[in-house]
Amino acid sequence: MTGRIFLKLILAVLCVLIIALGAVDVLVSHLADSNHKETLTRELTDKARLLAQLPSGDLERRLASWTQTSGGRITRIDADGRVLADSEADPPRMENHRDRPEVREALQGRPGSSIRRSPTIGVDFLYVSVPTGDGALRLAVPLERVAAQVNAIRRRMLVSIAVAFLPAVIVAALFARAFSAKLGGIIEYAGKLAEGDFQSRLDVSASDELGVLRDKLNETGAKLQKAVEALEREHQELEKLERIRKDFVINVSHELRTPLASIQGYTDTLLEGALHDPDHNVRFLGIIRQNAERLATLVSDLLTLSGIELKTQKFQPGSYYVNRLIEECVDSMQPIARKKGLSLTVERAPEGTEVFCDSKAFHQALTNLLDNAIKYTPEGGQVTAGVSPQSTSLMEVFVRDTGMGIPADELPRLFERFYRVDKARSRELGGTGLGLAIVKHLVRAQGGDVSVSSVVGQGSVFSFTLFRNPVTAVSEVQPVVMGR
Repeated sequence: MTGRIFLKLILAVLCVLIIALGAVDVLVSHLADSNHKETLTRELTDKARLLAQLPSGDLERRLASWTQTSGGRITRIDADGRVLADSEADPPRMENHRDRPEVREALQGRPGSSIRRSPTIGVDFLYVSVPTGDGALRLAVPLERVAAQVNAIRRRMLVSIAVAFLPAVIVAALFARAFSAKLGGIIEYAGKLAEGDFQSRLDVSASDELGVLRDKLNETGAKLQKAVEALEREHQELEKLERIRKDFVINVSHELRTPLASIQGYTDTLLEGALHDPDHNVRFLGIIRQNAERLATLVSDLLTLSGIELKTQKFQPGSYYVNRLIEECVDSMQPIARKKGLSLTVERAPEGTEVFCDSKAFHQALTNLLDNAIKYTPEGGQVTAGVSPQSTSLMEVFVRDTGMGIPADELPRLFERFYRVDKARSRELGGTGLGLAIVKHLVRAQGGDVSVSSVVGQGSVFSFTLFRNPVTAVSEVQPVVMGR
């Protein structure tokens, strides 16, 4: 690519130089021809005046000598225009020269000149005539000699100009080499952009127009790279959302199918006669009610998640005493914990400790964590709810249990919708698989985050963070992107 550009530039420069040389040749030839003829005319005029002043004997001798050495022609003409003598023709046979332009001027007493073809010998001449005492003396030089001298001058000038052009050609070659290298690099980079390689960059080391172009191409490449990366991220996000959507539809369908099938089956059984069976009808109705409650809980959880993600659930944050919020949640869960034989306690924060949150969202998040801990902690176990400051701006609320624990490879997916470590037991305990997902979205909607740690056989700790004061919350809360 660079070689072709260099060759084209050199050829273009050579074409320009050849055209310039041709134009100079035309101008120089015309100028040399006219200048030489003017100079020759003056020389012939001076020569003719000198010859006209010589005595007759000397004149004849000098005329013959000049004719032999110069190759010119000499003509003597009387006052009436008759040719008295001529070095090239027989005078008696020659026409009267009174009407010749140069002779007419000389007979009128002033030098004359003209360029024309001689009718006597058929050759183009430069004629010069000067007046004499008894007529005129005319000198003539063939134009062939003039043309030969002009051509000699022209050749010398053209050679000189061509030699003078050599430095220009060398400079043009150096410029073409540098220019072609830069332009070749730009074209190669443009090809990379066209092929989708947006990470390469051009070396910008000049401030000329090509340097500006290289800089703009680098900017274009950087912008295209950012745009492609953004599109790739969006594509990945769309793929992720599509997988989430498909998983969600599959999970919801599965979660709805099980209780609906149970309700339908027991309802059919009752309609087929079991309704009047005192040993089974009440138990069947209890199962139907249990599955209906499970459906209602699932729908409620789905509506909660949908409200958070669509931002239709309105939060009303305020400053609350964190001990009071935790105690209210624990008190509401105490009957369930006692029924299962669990100890449910509170680790209080220093009195007066406040947290900035929506109280209903806080209650729902902490209640879900307590309900989850109670379900998976065996009888005689311990569940503790508490709070601890993480920094001057963040407060961590946690629920710690002495349950069965969770394998480490299961922890990253615990807050996904419908994800269960033990699916069979979860459904047996009445879980929808949405409780922890709701906790994550409720907390993130308020600017906090969730986490979990667990040791199999020893228990688990679920926690979430919230801001401690409204000033920090307003300055640090970022928009939350809802995921799985």
